[in-house]
Amino acid sequence: MQKYFIEARRLLTLSIPVVIAQIAQTAMGVVDTIMAGAYSATDMAAVAVGTSVWLPAILFGHGLLLALPPVIAQLNGSGKRDRIAHQITQGFWLAGLVSLFIMLVLYNSKFFIDMMDNVDAGLAEKSVGYLHAIMWGAPGYLFFQVLRNQCEGLSKTKPGMVIGFVGLLINIPINYLFIYGKFGLPELGGVGCGVATASVYWLMFLLMRGYVRRAPTMRDIKPLRAITSNVQQSGSSATNSLSNLCPDWPVLKRLAALGLPVALALFFEVTLFAVVALLVAPLGVVAVAGHQVALNFSALMFMLPLSLSAGVTIRVGHRLGESSVDGAHVAACTAIAVGIAVACGAALFTALFRVPIALLYNDNPEVVAMASHLMLLAAIYQISDSVQVIGSGILRGYKDTRAIFYITFISYWLIGLPIGYLLALTDHLLPAMGPQGFWLGFIIALTSAALLMAIRIRWLQKQPSHVILQRARH
Repeated sequence: MQKYFIEARRLLTLSIPVVIAQIAQTAMGVVDTIMAGAYSATDMAAVAVGTSVWLPAILFGHGLLLALPPVIAQLNGSGKRDRIAHQITQGFWLAGLVSLFIMLVLYNSKFFIDMMDNVDAGLAEKSVGYLHAIMWGAPGYLFFQVLRNQCEGLSKTKPGMVIGFVGLLINIPINYLFIYGKFGLPELGGVGCGVATASVYWLMFLLMRGYVRRAPTMRDIKPLRAITSNVQQSGSSATNSLSNLCPDWPVLKRLAALGLPVALALFFEVTLFAVVALLVAPLGVVAVAGHQVALNFSALMFMLPLSLSAGVTIRVGHRLGESSVDGAHVAACTAIAVGIAVACGAALFTALFRVPIALLYNDNPEVVAMASHLMLLAAIYQISDSVQVIGSGILRGYKDTRAIFYITFISYWLIGLPIGYLLALTDHLLPAMGPQGFWLGFIIALTSAALLMAIRIRWLQKQPSHVILQRARH
């Protein structure tokens, strides 16, 4: 039993800074919306519409780079730190390539905005302007994630937390300067939020790069320094060092194959909630507002298991790198137990304080009633949500990411959304329930995902040790 308590302490040590970093990252979007709203309602709406396009795009790139932490953790655990720098270099290439793709998509964002029904021309123009501004921050954000993943793969989660909060604090004054056009800068309104956020992402990357270059624990993971020291050498030594900067297509292919299922899973999850928001829209203002309040708060609660998921990926990857299959098993079981305990606390908190929480968002009695009822349903799925997202982190640690894609797609799009639609908007199963039907669909989807994740993890852990280690080192 003691080994589980020791593992729980290590997991929480890794995860708590990740929670804070995730909250800081989420808060940047909240700050943008609030400050744009203070300028005008149209600008706030433009930021909201633009964000609905930006988030799926950038989270796809973010998910692709989540291949790095388990790879780095396993190399670190197996004593192969000399190979980490090359993986980081290829991570930058992957981030650069996906950044170009994201920027191309956002540059043509007018096509997506025009597909939305009843969008005012002025609002559409501002939304496109916001996206054209923030798209320049895509490389900075993803380069930051490469270095953050390097740190987290080496069990250093505090730098991401600190720099995330620095970015949040800097975002506020820069937003103000570009929104209102101070000190000779152009007055851009909501578009200024895009300019400010893009600038902050590059600043966060530079700060993280400065930390990685100077951190004593990472002095041996500096490929550029090795190249500099070899430039004066003749022959193949300098040539081989310089070649380390070039794309290594087999490594890039392996990283992409590992990260793509996670990226698609994130994309499916984000777009699911976006589709549900569009389906709720015709049900009226109260339904939309109540749904958004409950969804926003549940997203905040989701940060807790999401951070445990990041922590368990590192722990499982590290233990497999040490060739300790039993240690990886202990890490996985401990994470699920801690996640269930945290979920029970979050569910109890949500159920008891759902009305006061709803009042923080809106004082309309009808909206509060709708939101508090939906938050009660959100409390029900806390445990399933925790198990499925921590299960995803465990599977990443085992490098079994393809299963994450299939489980997410089946649970969300083939089970949850169709059932939610039937319950919410039709009388085929029960009398149409409105937004509550979609939230029952969420419960069914997340419970299905949790069960499938648990089955897959159990199947993996029953494999012979040499098969598990061979899979993890592939």
